[in-house]
Amino acid sequence: MKVVNYSEFRNNLAENLNMVNEDREIVVVSRTKGKNVVVMDLDDYNAIQETLHLTSTAANYKRLTDAIAEMNAGGGKKRKLIDK
Repeated sequence: MKVVNYSEFRNNLAENLNMVNEDREIVVVSRTKGKNVVVMDLDDYNAIQETLHLTSTAANYKRLTDAIAEMNAGGGKKRKLIDK
C-alpha cells in the first residue's frame, strides 16, 4: 500500500493510476482538509464486493466453507469443460 498526499497524487496522476492498474497497488490519498481516500483497481474492488455478497449470510458462508473443506479433503469430481 502506498500513501501519498493529494498534491503528489494529482501531480503524478497517470503514474499513480498506472501503478494501481498494472501493479495492483492500493494508493491511499491523504488530505489535510478532508477524509483520506483509497484508490484501487476496479477488478479488485469488484472481487471484494462479490466476496462480501457471497459471505453476507451465515447459511451462504457455511455452504462455502463446507464446500472448500470437502474439496481440500479430496472430495469432488474433475470434469472436462464442454466446448460449444
